[in-house]
Amino acid sequence: MSAPVVVIGAGVIGLTTAVRLAEAGRDVRVDAALLPDATTSAAAGASWDPFLAEPADLVERWSRDTLAVLRQLGADDATGVRLVEGTHESRVPRDVPAWAPWVDAAACDPADLRPGYVEGWRYCAPVVDMPKYLGYLVDRLTAAGGRLRQHRHTSLDEALAEAPIVVNCTGTGSRTLIEDSSVEAVRGQLVVVENPGIATFFCDDTPDAEELTYIYPQPEVVILGGTSDWGEWDLRPDSAAALDIVRRCVEVEPRLADARVVGHRVGLRPVRPRVRLESEHRDGTLLLHNYGHGGAGLTLSWGCAREAADLLRAAE
Repeated sequence: MSAPVVVIGAGVIGLTTAVRLAEAGRDVRVDAALLPDATTSAAAGASWDPFLAEPADLVERWSRDTLAVLRQLGADDATGVRLVEGTHESRVPRDVPAWAPWVDAAACDPADLRPGYVEGWRYCAPVVDMPKYLGYLVDRLTAAGGRLRQHRHTSLDEALAEAPIVVNCTGTGSRTLIEDSSVEAVRGQLVVVENPGIATFFCDDTPDAEELTYIYPQPEVVILGGTSDWGEWDLRPDSAAALDIVRRCVEVEPRLADARVVGHRVGLRPVRPRVRLESEHRDGTLLLHNYGHGGAGLTLSWGCAREAADLLRAAE
């Protein structure tokens, strides 16, 4: 029988990795200081969207692997994943995005672009209700025999004593748990409003844009974003930032002007120069790292989970 595994972290990376391992027949427990609905993943918009990340060749593979899985999940309403049409648009001319062929993206007719935008691509992508999706992953983990325990590990030594195999999916928590000073928190804030009838998503894809602007519709609400505040760890919503998010999104989609605000979300993206997905042996324990995905946790999740499972088998 395979050795027991403890996965630390219950965001989308931790849960997806745990599901992958549990469905492969492993005895898996997830330990998490924050339960799924309190994680950064729960605060996300979210959509499959290949953010710039390194290493680029692996990020491409992980993104495409995840896209294939999310497309399958989009056929089941219970998952929180829906396949939605929308656009990425840029205020300046730019090259065709590298990911465009993966989703059969077509150039927008200039007449269809939003005011102020000069180029864009239309395609269909998975748009995800993250709180619902995380609940789906927990149910899937449980169905495979896995368990979820709320517990904060105060040191790496404590964590390593839990099982012969430990998988570190702690995101920004890796800065303290394993003393990785290269991990930075990038604070993201979103505004949730009632949906006035919007069915398509929008994302500003202007290179080096100072602000993030995106609109992700759900059946009852629309998620409006966002911010990207480097080195900011405060999880309290900023009212001025919220007003600015709504203003920018209304400029893109005027139907949002009178939409009632029903909530605010704040999360800390775990940004690192490179995604860390590798194994090491520590004091007789196999320690596998899977963190540093920045704002692309959902986009890379299934690809990274598959690679984590492969690394684990190779390292045992």
